[in-house]
Amino acid sequence: MKVCGWPARLFSVVLLGSTLVWAQAGGAASDPVAVTLPAAKLTEYVGQYRSASEPDVVNSVSVNGDTLCVEGERMATRELKAESQDHFFVPGTPLRVTFERDASGNVAGLKTTGLGQRSGGGEVTMARFSAEPAKLNHFREYTRTEAMVPMRDGAKLHLVILRPAGAEKSGEPLPFLLERTPYGVDGASSTGVNASKPELAASGYIFVSGDIRGRYKSEGQFVMNRPIVEHKTKKDVDETTDTNDTIDWMLKNIPNNNGRVGVYGVSYPGFLAIMAGIDAHPAVKAISPQAPMTNIWIGDDFFHNGAFRQTYGFDYVQQLEAQKTDVPVQSSEDTFDFFLKNGNFAGAAKSAGMTQLPTAKAFLSQPEYTKFWQAMAVEPHLTKVEVPTLEVGGWWDQEDMWGPQAEYAALEPHDKQHEVFIVLGPWNHGGWGPTTRHLGVVDFGAATGDQYRKTIEAPFFEKYLKDRAAFDLKDTASFRTGVNQWKRYDVWPPKAGFKAAKLYLAPGNCLSFNAPSGEVKTDYMADPANPVPYRNRPIQPTYGRGSKWRTWLVEDQRFVSGRKDLANFTTAPLDHDVTVTGDVMADIFAATTGSDADWVVKLIDVYPDDAPNGMGGYQLMVVDEILRGRYRKSFEKPEPVKPGEVTEYRWSLHGADHTFLKGHKIMVEVQSSWFPLYDRNPQTYVPNIMTAPASAYKAQTISIYESPKYPSHLEFEMPE
Repeated sequence: MKVCGWPARLFSVVLLGSTLVWAQAGGAASDPVAVTLPAAKLTEYVGQYRSASEPDVVNSVSVNGDTLCVEGERMATRELKAESQDHFFVPGTPLRVTFERDASGNVAGLKTTGLGQRSGGGEVTMARFSAEPAKLNHFREYTRTEAMVPMRDGAKLHLVILRPAGAEKSGEPLPFLLERTPYGVDGASSTGVNASKPELAASGYIFVSGDIRGRYKSEGQFVMNRPIVEHKTKKDVDETTDTNDTIDWMLKNIPNNNGRVGVYGVSYPGFLAIMAGIDAHPAVKAISPQAPMTNIWIGDDFFHNGAFRQTYGFDYVQQLEAQKTDVPVQSSEDTFDFFLKNGNFAGAAKSAGMTQLPTAKAFLSQPEYTKFWQAMAVEPHLTKVEVPTLEVGGWWDQEDMWGPQAEYAALEPHDKQHEVFIVLGPWNHGGWGPTTRHLGVVDFGAATGDQYRKTIEAPFFEKYLKDRAAFDLKDTASFRTGVNQWKRYDVWPPKAGFKAAKLYLAPGNCLSFNAPSGEVKTDYMADPANPVPYRNRPIQPTYGRGSKWRTWLVEDQRFVSGRKDLANFTTAPLDHDVTVTGDVMADIFAATTGSDADWVVKLIDVYPDDAPNGMGGYQLMVVDEILRGRYRKSFEKPEPVKPGEVTEYRWSLHGADHTFLKGHKIMVEVQSSWFPLYDRNPQTYVPNIMTAPASAYKAQTISIYESPKYPSHLEFEMPE
């Protein structure tokens, strides 16, 4: 089969964000019968086409001899065969392409169908904007090999190695880019690396992907976020030793390498990337932990400030510990109903038969910040900068928004050579990967992930692995939302040119930059029998079919803001732009009639009613976070709240860089449940909420104070 100058392979097509990505597939038994169109007819389709929903996604259609071809920046050049005039298919795939004509009969666009479930099962419409084709992809062919690599204790770990085709003949020494993962590496391929990392793949690296210990094809026992072993013996293993042993093998057994290694990864692989920077192998010259799991009790996957992330822990632990692969949990039941019906996490875990899984056992027996959870924490080990480090995080990361900021904060004071960097952008978890200018319905005006990869990520690795000088980031790159502009700072949070500010909860459900003057409080009744949902129902399992998990942080909050069991405080429409930057702190003075309570604070941008593009009245969360009241003084030693006593609750809502535009309103919302992502607080103190009896769950009156003595407020930085 001729494939427009590319080696003959069979591919299926999926949609990554709004980027077409080709992956190897099976045979072409279902291909339609092809017909031959005259060459003059084929030229009618030639040109460039832009996605209607994602204008940065461009495909080019060209003619090569007697063959019509299509390509994109991340899509290899592929053959289109005709079924009939204007109707084409890609051999060996379910993809169908229909060219559409205008009233004059000229080709004006195309529509693709058959993209499959990962694309939402829908179609992509593209408008023709140029009659001239363009060379969009710069794919470099990679050859694939596999290996089982021995570790110091005898266990063998599985690697997939991708080397640029012909590199061994040219003698070109190349650096390594290593990613270690619990999610399986069998799918690593030349097509995949060109599609997911087009800039780096075109430059040329030896890409190595590895199954970590106990996962997929690797031997040994898997341990979730395996703690670093202190004072190791020669036989002790952890993720730092497995990384170093892997690199030792790579340097000795993969020819034509230049002796340098870069390590990167998103989420759990981000945790593994930072492991490469601790007791680092001398060959490691650059690491990029992206959305890394850093402290899964304080602020990442499983707990936030002591509040248990119930649905995530329930789903993720089954996905990783109940099997050697990672098949997601599926259910047709609304998880809101499921967890409410089961009462507490012990009941839910029992119903799923997961009580003996290692991390589930820890959830049930150690809800406090015990030595078990402390041992997994990364940030205490970041006491020096061993290698140049590029941290990457998203403002709306639904899993590990805390991690990159925490790792940067730990490393930055030790950064004597200016080799620690952070990028914070308008993304969800890993959202800098696809080509898109959207997150949910929010439009940021540009494909910000592409901008980051082209101007920061690729130059970062080029500098430290190839001695190229294009990387110019001094410290921090931050995408300021609202005005949709990249900003660069000398440090995060920025200091020069900024001043401290406070935004006070004020009488009459108002917000003010002036301290309150009257003795006022706002009451609401919080009832565990009717908790506030964290996203629109029905709520699917985290990674289940049709789940809205990935974009819930940008959902319109109007679906809950009218409830009576929370308190809203809002400014009048702004008469000028207001920018909130840096670490946003909540400082809330409150009381409850119970002996425990949860506190959720959201900072929300309220769009004007006449906002364009369907955004009228939209309530967009900017930052948000929870604190479990029993941990207000200590994460290690919880204690009851005294009923009726005004208590100060102070915690971080994490970083922001956002401009509330003129005409918008600023809203602060306070509530006492966020279900079922977070388990319900019974609101009467029990030693272990995981096993709380039904009798402990009681409705309580919550009072938020707005007075000179008890000035509830948010703290942040503003431009001077």
